[in-house]
Amino acid sequence: MSTDDSTNEVSTPLADTAPVPADDRATAPRISVIGSGYLGATHAAAMAELGFEVVAADPDAAKIAAFQAGVVPFYEPGLDELLARHLDSGRLRFTTDTADAVAAADIHFVCVGTPQRATSHAANLDYVEAAVAEVARSLTHDGVIVGKSTVPVGTAERMRELATALAPAGIDVELVWNPEFLREGKAVGDTLHPDRVVVGGASARAEALLRELYAGPISEGAAFVACDLPTAELVKVSANAFLATKISFINAIAEICTAAGADVRTLADAIGYDPRIGRAFLDAGLGFGGGCLPKDIRALMHRSGELGALQAVGLLQQVDEINMGQRQKVIDMTLQAAGGSVLNRRIGVLGAAFKPLTDDVRDSPALNVAAALHLRGAQVGVFDPAAGETGRRMFPTLSFVDGVAAAAQASDVLLVLTEWDDFSDADPAELAQVVHHRTVIDARNCLDRGAWEAAGWTVIGLGVGDAPHLPSSAPVFAVA
Repeated sequence: MSTDDSTNEVSTPLADTAPVPADDRATAPRISVIGSGYLGATHAAAMAELGFEVVAADPDAAKIAAFQAGVVPFYEPGLDELLARHLDSGRLRFTTDTADAVAAADIHFVCVGTPQRATSHAANLDYVEAAVAEVARSLTHDGVIVGKSTVPVGTAERMRELATALAPAGIDVELVWNPEFLREGKAVGDTLHPDRVVVGGASARAEALLRELYAGPISEGAAFVACDLPTAELVKVSANAFLATKISFINAIAEICTAAGADVRTLADAIGYDPRIGRAFLDAGLGFGGGCLPKDIRALMHRSGELGALQAVGLLQQVDEINMGQRQKVIDMTLQAAGGSVLNRRIGVLGAAFKPLTDDVRDSPALNVAAALHLRGAQVGVFDPAAGETGRRMFPTLSFVDGVAAAAQASDVLLVLTEWDDFSDADPAELAQVVHHRTVIDARNCLDRGAWEAAGWTVIGLGVGDAPHLPSSAPVFAVA
């Protein structure tokens, strides 16, 4: 997927689109999508919504069976509706047979993952290479391979050479790069109504095909940016790196605000009025996580080092360190709020997903904090509106409960670690009746502080001048 999102805005993914007229479908390009994760499944369904015939392929038989049955095996608002609509329309189907998908298509989107390697910060390109190779070998007629996966600069040129070498004799294959900019939780809307379409390394023919595919969004005002392969590869990771830098910047400023008694929320509002800065991604708190930003900035850091671009390496290293340090800050704040130790303390945790509107718990700051407190002997109860099951699979030793009140039940400290509306809308007076101590750490600065304090809570935030020192009225526990 793409850039993280620090707001909990409700998406409206299904709006008026401009599908291909029925009379033109016989001549419209047919599409295959290789990979059916967040990116691939959403892209496939959205292309069907725009009127094209789409076949999505993935080797995971259970996942494909779920999609073909109309079941989305992960949480992405609006995708279930889109999936059902185009399984019924006949414009979308799923298969485990890549060769079948490729034979039925003219344009082949590669939407597989590029996780961080286990032994370094480098991106693991095995899945991309395997997908490109399989598409190239399976071609039965001329085609265009379109990379959407996030890759280090220089990868696309190597994939182009690979595709040319493996394509059957007499078949013309072209490879271009079309990076994705999807936000989990808003992926459907972002695909149907992107703010820009970037295409790198395309011939006049391939560019015309991509313009035809994205004609609907372009007619709505989406910018079409044609560029070379290296620029297209760098656009996505540069966007993610910039957003990560904004988040780490405001968290660094929040540390100053805490020490000086200032309020980082008001400060962020004030500087956000400057159009050169903007308010988005200036929410101090627990920091970013997920399957994209952390691994993407590390992969860019690694590739920058290989290229000798050492200023970028230094900057991204600091961004990463500040971000990871936020998790330790919240752990330390919890220890202090519990009197120096959480051994045998009940800690209620609100949030498991790395951000709201998703069930994705990859590199989740919330679960990282919850697991660290559990290892220190705390009795941790976690609730998330969507990510309970995915969280339980990744952290089976944690206790996952059903509901905000269940997480808060008998808690000595309550933590808000993901900014779901369910948490900011919770009634602090009702929760005050079920906790052991009315102490809440608002690690996302998303609560109505005045309302919670009026209900008798001690509210501890990040960058609001009080994080290191609890008010004298706060409970003090004896260390177990």
